[in-house]
Amino acid sequence: MFDWDDLRIFVAAARAGSLGGAAQRLGVDAATVGRRVARLESALKSTLVVRSTTGLHLTAAGAQLLDIGLEAEGAMEAVARVTQPDTLAGVVRISASEGFGVTLMAPALAALRRASPGLRIELAANAGFLSPSRREVDMAITLAAPDAARLIVEPLTPYQLALYAAPDYVARHGAPDTVEALSDFDIVGYIDDLIYAPELRYLDEIRPGLTPHLASSSIRAQREIIAAGGGIGVLPCFMATGLRRVLPEILIERRFWLATHREVHDTARLRTVRTWLKALCAERRDRLRPFATPVA
Repeated sequence: MFDWDDLRIFVAAARAGSLGGAAQRLGVDAATVGRRVARLESALKSTLVVRSTTGLHLTAAGAQLLDIGLEAEGAMEAVARVTQPDTLAGVVRISASEGFGVTLMAPALAALRRASPGLRIELAANAGFLSPSRREVDMAITLAAPDAARLIVEPLTPYQLALYAAPDYVARHGAPDTVEALSDFDIVGYIDDLIYAPELRYLDEIRPGLTPHLASSSIRAQREIIAAGGGIGVLPCFMATGLRRVLPEILIERRFWLATHREVHDTARLRTVRTWLKALCAERRDRLRPFATPVA
């Protein structure tokens, strides 16, 4: 037999991708996490993780055990909810797209904290997403609806994107009057082989073959490049304060989706955060969708 607590620590290590990350989340030291994972491997007579300079990588046996461990973790949380079904306390870790997370969510978190002091919010606002199906996070705001049986997925809010440039860039170079004329201007966009979702291929949608001269995997970095006069690029409208819209006939419509793990979906803390997110999107509707959709 193995120690059930070792399984809990293994799940934390697999989720974090490193001993240090798991140690920080569990409140122990990395050496303890390493010993407990090694003890579990000995008990099960199987190698579960491979250590490298980039972190921990699961073996086939480790990936199978992680799925079982996630189910066990969900069952234990269900047991806790039997005795404390409506406790509004605990950690909610949220994965959100970088632009939405930093521009809209982060400034509003202080008010959420004041309204619900028992909550601890961990916001992972990155280029790319962590997965609620693997319980890397409790909740994810994604660009497309995830397809996983463990998740409950619902639409969160539509939003718009358009072409923007800095006012001084337009003053120096003028503005394109046709989509074809974009080829004569400096273009800002994503690094092609680092695009993590097809919904981000805005330039191909505007004009196939349009290639950025200045590129970044970060939408915030792209915004700063555009604001500094680096060229014309696609931005979510809620990130474009102080910039000038060009080619107003170009308007891209997208939607954010909200995914939560089925095991924690109905907990008080997740219900509170979902309600807060929906209210935040309703309050910011004019920033998310500031323009009338052109008639086709």
